[in-house]
This record gives sequence, structure tokens and C-alpha cells, in this order.
Amino acid sequence: MLGLSNKRVVVTGGASGIGAATVARFLDEGARVLVLDRDEAGCHAIRARHPRLEGVVAADVGDPEAVARAFGEVDTIAGGLDVLINNAGISIRHDFLDVTPDEWRTVMRVNLDGVFHVAQRAARRMFAQGSGVILNMGSTNGIMGYPFYADYNAAKAGVIELTRSMALELAPHVRVNAVCPGYIMTPMQEAEYTPEMIAAVNAKIPLGRHGRPEEVAALFAFLASDEAPFISGQTFVIDGAEIAGGLASR
Repeated sequence: MLGLSNKRVVVTGGASGIGAATVARFLDEGARVLVLDRDEAGCHAIRARHPRLEGVVAADVGDPEAVARAFGEVDTIAGGLDVLINNAGISIRHDFLDVTPDEWRTVMRVNLDGVFHVAQRAARRMFAQGSGVILNMGSTNGIMGYPFYADYNAAKAGVIELTRSMALELAPHVRVNAVCPGYIMTPMQEAEYTPEMIAAVNAKIPLGRHGRPEEVAALFAFLASDEAPFISGQTFVIDGAEIAGGLASR
């Protein structure tokens, strides 16, 4: 991709899943990559896997003070950032009637509040320097209704609207988009779904399979690059055509 070499890229939730695949892709593009993740063991593991990482910062994105400290470390290590991959997220599968207030707050704290805290810190730096790209992790769950994920769905819908608002306010200096994966085979997905459930999902996806983290990482790389200079304020679905037909595709 054009224009990614030597760009300072921060990937939240970069120690595993889509985040880890995104780290690898931007390193391949010649970027200077920093990982921000609350999993300290995962941070050590990805540092060992990628010695070329610019830095690894342990932080909980749901804690605004921790995010402020983390960006202080980013400033010290890299002198700021050019690209934010705002990827960190969690998921809890449960019936709507059984969702507890604590579970609701936990999911919102990471998936919506965390996206806001990180995006705001990054945007202030980018706005001051007059350039930057922010890519927020949405989901098809924020576009369609899915059972058993009411809190997650609500948070991801919020991320999509937050993205649109940011794109309007931060233009023309900073581009902001949301990437909305469907079913991607990540450790989080494998932890929540049995093999039988995964097979049932594959049967309803027109392309016949789950997506791969590397495929989402490729979309992030394109949207962050100089090949997408006029793309902002948009939501990009990557789901194997799962939601293209609505009820007809289910």
C-alpha cells in the first residue's frame, strides 16, 4: 500500500486476533507499529513474535486515566502517531433477559467508552499535526439485529455513529472510518461457539466460511494508506455477503 512506510501506527487490542494480524500486516508495510493492550502476557508474546515492534504498552482502554498514560508512552516512544487502529473489544454471549447491569457496563466500557477514550487522545494529536487516520472497529452487529448480544450490538452501533460524527468534525485534517466485520475466526469467536455452531454459521454465509483476521487487516491497511485519500465517514462491511440479502440470506 502507498504511504504506510515509516508511519506511526497504534493498534489497540493488538496482542491477539484481528489486532495481532493487523500488527503483522502494518509491519510488512514498513510501518512503525505500537501495540496497546491490557493483556500483559499477550503483550510480551507479541513483542517476542515481532522484534521490530516500535513499542508495547499495557493499558485498559476502558480506563481514561490509563489511556492518558498510554498515550504519554506513545509520545515518548514514537513522538505521536499517524494511524490509529481502534480495535480493542470484548464480547459476552447471553440472553437479553439475563444481562446484568455489571455485564452491560463491562461491555460498554470497553467497546464504546474505550473506543471514545482512545480516539479522542489520538485525534487531539492528529488534529494538532494536521493529518492522521483513525479506523474504528465496528461490526455487522452494529448494523443488523443479532440475538444474545444486545449489549455488544448497542455498543457497535454507537461506534458507527461516533465514527460519522468524528469524520465530520475532524475533516479535513483527519480521516475517520469504521470497519465492520461479520463472522471472523478469532480466539474470541472460538471461545464462544462450538464446532457445531461454527458449521451452522458457515452454512448461512454466501461465501461458505468465516473470514480470516488477515483479511480484515488488509482492509485496515488499504483504508489507512495513501490509496484511500478521499474515503472518510464511511462504514465498511467485510462479511462474505452474510447481511447482503437480509432475511433471504439466513
